[in-house]
Amino acid sequence: MLQVKFYGVRGSISVSGERYAEFGGNTTCIQIMTMPTRRVAILDAGTGIRDLGKDFMDMKTGQKDIFIGFSHFHWDHIQGFPFFGPAYDNDMTINILAMGDDYEYDNLRDIFDVQMQDRFFPVSLDEMGANFNFLHIPKNEAVFSPPDNVPVKVRTMRHNHPGGAYSMRYERDGLSVVICTDIEHGDSIDPNIVELARNCNLLIHEAQYTEEELQGKKGWGHSSYEQAIEAARLSNAGQLIITHHDPDHDDDFLNEKEKWCQSRFANCIFAREGMTVDVG
Repeated sequence: MLQVKFYGVRGSISVSGERYAEFGGNTTCIQIMTMPTRRVAILDAGTGIRDLGKDFMDMKTGQKDIFIGFSHFHWDHIQGFPFFGPAYDNDMTINILAMGDDYEYDNLRDIFDVQMQDRFFPVSLDEMGANFNFLHIPKNEAVFSPPDNVPVKVRTMRHNHPGGAYSMRYERDGLSVVICTDIEHGDSIDPNIVELARNCNLLIHEAQYTEEELQGKKGWGHSSYEQAIEAARLSNAGQLIITHHDPDHDDDFLNEKEKWCQSRFANCIFAREGMTVDVG
């Protein structure tokens, strides 16, 4: 079984206050845990990764290496990294993963070095403590072998977003989770993403805007609720979870839109911070 937990579900910038209590205000961070081994992998390091790191250390599983895959490196997807507790553990190895055959980043380390320069943050990357591996895999498919020897297959697909971004399919033991965030489909759903998500157990798809809002946000790199539902339908996804909520969309708004989406795709829910979903 796979267990998916949402530590950050907000797009663009974190928010706080009573109006955001139900869905949460931290930016994108998703944990995938294999069960029963409780081995953790992470996608993106928005502000939600701070609480993920605390939970990881409290679990005391003995896991001494962790992979953090990145959809892309915009600020809301990396800004929590300096507060990730395991990165301060001398016994930990942190694998920073960018995967795709046309990834445009020549030096992944520079991305994290820059945001932790002393003018921005009091602790440098070299001073954090953990051992860091910066892994650029210049292909769209790779197989990883965790300690329990059940292979994990990861596939990525570049999609439309300013500066570029990647969707990811995570497969293990016959189960599949597809994460597709920060994507602007355009006039029709990207057929490459439909194929990536084909027959997946769980599709996690962003929807930052309503269809009306999207008309004024062309070129901003995001999707509407209608597009997320259509992507799930076309790919025959088993379940759809909508995330990357706009910072202006409060609990009342999101509850209303969740009901609307469920009337069009029954097995659909909106991601809430701290929500755990079992796959398989």
